[in-house]
Amino acid sequence: MPEPDRRRFCAAALGLLAGRAAAGPAAADAGADADADADARLLALDPVQLDAAAVRDVLAHAPAPRILLLHGSVPLVTMAPFARFLAAMGYPAERLRHPRDGALTRSSRVDSREIAGTVAWHYERDGLMPLLLGHSQGGMVVLQALQDLAGASGPRLPVWDPQRGAVEGREAIVDPLDGTARPVVGLQVPYAAALATGRTMRVLLGQWDMLPRLRSVPDTVAEFSGYFVAWDPIAGTGPDAAQRDPYRATGRARVRNVMLPASYGHLRLPLTEALAADPAARAWIEGYDPAREDPPRPPDLPGGERDNIVHAADIWHSVKAHWCRQAQRRVRARAAMRSKARS
Repeated sequence: MPEPDRRRFCAAALGLLAGRAAAGPAAADAGADADADADARLLALDPVQLDAAAVRDVLAHAPAPRILLLHGSVPLVTMAPFARFLAAMGYPAERLRHPRDGALTRSSRVDSREIAGTVAWHYERDGLMPLLLGHSQGGMVVLQALQDLAGASGPRLPVWDPQRGAVEGREAIVDPLDGTARPVVGLQVPYAAALATGRTMRVLLGQWDMLPRLRSVPDTVAEFSGYFVAWDPIAGTGPDAAQRDPYRATGRARVRNVMLPASYGHLRLPLTEALAADPAARAWIEGYDPAREDPPRPPDLPGGERDNIVHAADIWHSVKAHWCRQAQRRVRARAAMRSKARS
């Protein structure tokens, strides 16, 4: 292992294994017991069956992956309201913010290779792979970044430091969970989603190169959800868009296509924050299970405020599931590192 990579891995390993030894043997033992108990509770969770108590009492105390949220080309509404919805549901707000300026939303007028390089940077620092959420053109950038990770823009991608806003002079990272060198190209994101990302604006904005690959989901994401609004004039989608023009896996990615009611409206899709504050809406969201063949009807709320509840619930279900899986994976990796250090 090259010396810079060895130093990065050693620093990550020390961060994972440090514990509380500096506070003395008794405190270290007590801390180890507390950590073991917390780890056991975390590992006992079923990622696809997480109720509000599991999020509040267990998952909220576990590390969370960074979520990168990208808004559309004309940010009359950004993804900040959706970020605040996630935070209100229990996601750590700090993990939703840009590490440089604290913003809850990112412009989609960005080189997708920057997003791909940012994914690598966060994973190397955190041991948790970021999740990607994009609205309208932001969804297109999410797809582009996934395709970049699959090698669409070339066999090499540089690591991008979002704190400095600059490329790093390397094209690989050290995996903090096992110490192996990993190129940026080939990294896999656990979950990504695109909201109302259509072909009409790709034509109007001259993004011709994306038209043939707008619905192609590579293996650089494990699970992808695409959301269509019926009769959406901005995206150019009709009531059967999820069947006529669906996202498709190019390999083994799990892809879901979700049709949303026309009442939701393209520009208003990120406006979900109020749902977390309404007891009836929150209860419906917390009990939502996309695997059910007969999901309950969303609650009646005053003034059409239940708009956007379906994709809000669907994304929250996926976000907390992947939060749980990654935290569990990190616990198992930390245990393996401790075992290796003792042997």
